Amino acid sequence: MKALLALEDGRIFPCRSFTGPGEATGEVVFNTSMTGYQEILTDPSYHGQMVTMTYPLIGNYGVCPEDIESDRIQAAAFIVKEYQDFPSNFRSRGTLADYLIKGHVLGIHDLDTRALVRHIRKSGAMRAIISTSDFDPASLVQKAVQIPSMQGSDLVEKVTTKKPYFWKYNQPDYIDTNKLNDPLIWRFRGKKHCVVALDFGIKYNIIRCLEKAGCEVLVVPARTDADIIKSLRPEGVFLSNGPGDPEPVTYAVDTIKALLGFVPIFGICLGMQLLGIAMGGKTMKIKFGHRGGNQPVKNLSTNKVEITSQNHGFAVDLNTIGKDHSVMTHINLNEDSLEGLSNDTIKAFAVQYHPEASPGPHDSAYLFNQFAKVIEDAKA
Repeated sequence: MKALLALEDGRIFPCRSFTGPGEATGEVVFNTSMTGYQEILTDPSYHGQMVTMTYPLIGNYGVCPEDIESDRIQAAAFIVKEYQDFPSNFRSRGTLADYLIKGHVLGIHDLDTRALVRHIRKSGAMRAIISTSDFDPASLVQKAVQIPSMQGSDLVEKVTTKKPYFWKYNQPDYIDTNKLNDPLIWRFRGKKHCVVALDFGIKYNIIRCLEKAGCEVLVVPARTDADIIKSLRPEGVFLSNGPGDPEPVTYAVDTIKALLGFVPIFGICLGMQLLGIAMGGKTMKIKFGHRGGNQPVKNLSTNKVEITSQNHGFAVDLNTIGKDHSVMTHINLNEDSLEGLSNDTIKAFAVQYHPEASPGPHDSAYLFNQFAKVIEDAKA
């Protein structure tokens, strides 16, 4: 089915829909991973964004329920060069097209994705619209410029869990919100590290990695009050990844401020940005973001280079925090941007990339064990 993609700056890309009729809006971004399209689609950090895959052939291994990272597709639309409707994979339980249709998400192909990505790299991520019914470029561009900007929007509210849950049988085990005032809620206190995870858009594999490191994880809504968290007597607090601009998520920053120094804190991606703001820092929007599974990051304490998976459009400016509050622990070798920070005084650390990424490199998986050790040391 014929379709048209229009960017807010007037650039037009003819294409075709492989999911039927529809219209979608959002910020166009690109991901350089060769595999993992199902994990990408269900990553809450992509909420409100239309994802372009730079790898040309997508859909060839179908979809599998075990590979999802949240309870639904989060991307606003999916943009590929060539869609393969006949998957070959023993794990496949269906086609990508059927999966997108079921999730009411538009998928397009037969598009010059190389030209689109080069344009975004030069001009920056921008708002756009895809339509299978409106083929008037001027009309589409006008609609695109009216789309709310990612900057200044609180998207965490749209992806955070409504009810707290533990992880059981590889899926959320929801509990009554009223139980959050009961410190006896932990099932394995004394056997595992009790960790409260603030859900700003948490990926399921992060929970799996924390549990593998010896933690029992209680995931709570983003607006959970610091006093409630303290009453649970956790041994650690985790700040999750999530979508959009961290600056409007003021309620989370207030909670983190109240928790600094209470117990060890570990943050990933948006969690790092919110931690940075809580420490007095500022964040900034990156021109076209970091999204993919091949970002080189240097660990400044070991001088080792880690190949990392990333997905973020905002970053912390370390210069706004001050050396008396934190130190840079990791740096991006492509552009010398901040990838990790730490404060030993309050036992808090965070990274901008995704050590849990699956599929993706495993160079940074040690960070979950590092968090467990910090908790052990704090208890000693």
